[in-house]
Amino acid sequence: MTLPLSDSGLIGTCLAASALGLIVLTSGGGDAASAPEAAEQTETTETAQANPDSALPLGAVPADGQAAVDPEFGAQVRSYLMQNPEVIFEAVAEFERRNAAAQGDMDVALVQANADALFNDPMSWVGGNPDGDVTLVEFLDYKCGFCKRAMPEVEALLEQDDNIRVIVKELPILGPESEMAARFAISVLDLEGPEAYDSVHVELMGYDGSITPEYLEDVSEEHDLALDAIVAHMDSETVNAVIADNRALAQRLQISGTPTFVMGEQMIRGFVPADALLEAAAVARQ
Repeated sequence: MTLPLSDSGLIGTCLAASALGLIVLTSGGGDAASAPEAAEQTETTETAQANPDSALPLGAVPADGQAAVDPEFGAQVRSYLMQNPEVIFEAVAEFERRNAAAQGDMDVALVQANADALFNDPMSWVGGNPDGDVTLVEFLDYKCGFCKRAMPEVEALLEQDDNIRVIVKELPILGPESEMAARFAISVLDLEGPEAYDSVHVELMGYDGSITPEYLEDVSEEHDLALDAIVAHMDSETVNAVIADNRALAQRLQISGTPTFVMGEQMIRGFVPADALLEAAAVARQ
C-alpha cells in the first residue's frame, strides 16, 4: 500500500528542494539530492484531482515567466547556504511547526462547531466509561489496517485511564466490504443493543479476511443474533442516515482517512500508540 505525503511533509520537502534548487541555479548546474518521503498512518480515499500548477516546485516560475536572478545576490545566497546547509532544514522545521500550530487552531474550531454531532449523537455506540470526564471519538473503517492496529492501543488507554468515554463512528471508505461491515454493525446496534454491538465490533476489528454474507452469518450464529432481521435492516433508512451523517461530519471536520480520533478539542489524524492518547487526554483535561 502506498501512502500519500502529509500536506506539511510535502510542502516542507518542496521548500528544501527549492532551496537546493536555488544553489543549483546560482551555481549554473548540478544534481539535487532527493528528499525523504513522509507518510501519514491512515487509510485514505483518492480524492485529489490534477492541478496544472501543482507540478511546479514551491517558488518556481513557469517557463514563460523567467525571473532574473541578480548574479551578486545569487552568489551571496549560494555561499551562505553552502557554508550553513542546516539553515535549509531549520527553515523547513519552523515551517512545519507553524503549519502544525495553524492546523491545531483550525481543528479546535472545527471540533467546537461540530461538538453536538461528535459527542451527543444518539445513534453512535458509547463505550469505556459513559460518565467519563473526557470523550474519545474514533472514526474507523472495518477494513482499515491502521484501525485494527489502533484497537489494542485504545484498549490499553482504557486500562490505564478508567475515566474516558469512547464513541465509535463508522466511516466506510475502503470499498463494498467496508460498507457491508459498517451497515452490519450499525444494524446490530440498532436492533440488538450496545452489548451485542460491542461483541460484533471486537469481532470485525480482529478479522483480517474478506467480509462476505457467509462470514456475517457465522458472526451472527456465534453471537446468537437475529440474522434475518439484521440483514433486512442493513438497507433501512435508519442505517442509511447514520452512514450519511458520519460521512457528512467527517467532511466538515476535513477527515480524509481512518483512523481519526477526536479527544476533547484535539484531532489526531492517523494511528498513534496508547501513550499519545494518554497525553491527549491529559491535554483535554487542562
